[in-house]
Amino acid sequence: MRRTWPAATALVAVTALLAGCGGGGPGSGGGRISGGKISLGVLTDLSGVYADLAGPHAVAAVQMAVDDFQQKYGDKAVAKNIDVVSADHQNKPEIANTQAREMYDRKGVDAIFDVPTSSAALAVATVAKQSKRLYFNVGAATTELSGKSCNPYTYEWAYDSYMLANGTGTEVTRQGGKGWYLLYPDYAFGQDMQAKFTAAIAGAGGKVVGKDPTPFPSDNFSTFLLKAASANPKPQVLGALQAGGDLVNLVKQYQQFKLQDKGIKLAVGLMFDSDITSIGQRNLAGTMYTSAWFWGLDAQSQSWAQRFKAKTGVYPTFDQAANYSAATHYLEAVQKAGSDKPDAVSKVLDGMKFSDFFARNAQIRAADHRVVHDAYLVSVKDPSASKENGDYDQLVKTIPAAQAFEQPSSDCRMS
Repeated sequence: MRRTWPAATALVAVTALLAGCGGGGPGSGGGRISGGKISLGVLTDLSGVYADLAGPHAVAAVQMAVDDFQQKYGDKAVAKNIDVVSADHQNKPEIANTQAREMYDRKGVDAIFDVPTSSAALAVATVAKQSKRLYFNVGAATTELSGKSCNPYTYEWAYDSYMLANGTGTEVTRQGGKGWYLLYPDYAFGQDMQAKFTAAIAGAGGKVVGKDPTPFPSDNFSTFLLKAASANPKPQVLGALQAGGDLVNLVKQYQQFKLQDKGIKLAVGLMFDSDITSIGQRNLAGTMYTSAWFWGLDAQSQSWAQRFKAKTGVYPTFDQAANYSAATHYLEAVQKAGSDKPDAVSKVLDGMKFSDFFARNAQIRAADHRVVHDAYLVSVKDPSASKENGDYDQLVKTIPAAQAFEQPSSDCRMS
């Protein structure tokens, strides 16, 4: 799961010149595009536990959005050129803060994308507000970004902990998993997941009989698993609320300790296809979880995923698909506004309704900048049911956009 990439703080710049730099575009000659170009920053985990679910392939997804935008508009595009820069935040909020300031202040980045790790995302949202530059959160699940930490410059694009708990926590409890033991990473993401799952389980008639915060990151969960196995009352469900490499390690150790044979079923809070690859599809067959998107959803999703695979060699996770979606709609908003000024772009985005291959029946809520869209309760296929390697997910049910996400929080103040 762990990968080694170039130096963590190195910026990777990819410059793409728009076809036909003549005077036909909204930004040509009019000076409405600052510096004569648009710059997109991807701040992500290039080297740690979230590198496979986001990482270099999230950068590739944003570059793919730029390429498609260029091809669509040609010499009518809003700017002469667009570049994509990336940096590794190492899952540390202090580094995310520094890298975000570097991107906005020195690299001239107009909008930052991705930022897995909730503590890092909250740091970037603060910098975005102070710098008055746009930030599209894709990789972090904390609901605080659309709650007390909301601001006019931050958008939440893909998912959050409420969506995950509302799907998996509710459904598994309704199917008979009344007693839960929760293991969650001890930082903003895990704390938010624990709170949201506890509420969803109780709302469905269940109870959390035990819970433990675990170090982040970690490769040893044995103490916590043994504690859950010996808990009194005995849990029926182990709620694994980790993500990425930590989830992979926890699930493998859950299987090594044979907790399923002891009557403790596994429920996963957040899972990506990259996790299934690492854990093994056969080991997860039948496991249910909630997803913002999966590439086998329908012909539209499959078509985009095949294009992505042709460029990267792998099928996309929903984080990577959502980065493409967010970058595309940002560029389209700049095109419509004829300007990359954040307030002008936000006027186009706020309240916008759309459907694309990633987000169906979507709307960008002006009240809190939460993008609401359909979500999906899925189960991992038995390998015998898969049509090819990477065909992991079977749709259980669609959760409509109006039900998938929490209503706007009274804690959100767009000021």
